Amino acid sequence: MSLNLNDKKAVVAEVSAKVATAQTIVVAEYRGIQVGHLTQLRASARAQGVYMRVLKNTLARRAVEGTAFASLASEMTGPLIYAISDDAVAAAKVVNDFAKGNDKLVVKAGNYAGKSLDKAGVVALASIPSREVLLAQLLGMMQAPVSGFARGLAALAAKKEAEAA
Repeated sequence: MSLNLNDKKAVVAEVSAKVATAQTIVVAEYRGIQVGHLTQLRASARAQGVYMRVLKNTLARRAVEGTAFASLASEMTGPLIYAISDDAVAAAKVVNDFAKGNDKLVVKAGNYAGKSLDKAGVVALASIPSREVLLAQLLGMMQAPVSGFARGLAALAAKKEAEAA
């Protein structure tokens, strides 16, 4: 079904608004994928806060034109699905995790903060832990010296009590 000019403008405006706040865009070819699998991919993307859409490539090029993601326009050929996220790794993680289980979805390229990524770059970006995991690891590292000091004081206090008794 073909879109009229006003519908095309609305699509470009919607995608441009998402691109304006995005940190990462991942492009994957979905040739031959079943509708049920595509629905699963979209559901997992929604759960991770990733905007995922199948677009005409000309409309996608117009949406990224003049942004940090403009270098991605050269990769926009063929039947593509676009994953756009505000989180740095969410889009790459969703697409890469799904591509591991479904060989019909092929990661083609990506762009993170204005830097073009090939397939290997998207896979590397997807392997980075999520923001929540990184924050938990940082908190654990920050608490380690304090908790070690507290355990040392508790052991010293127990030793003094044992000597006094």
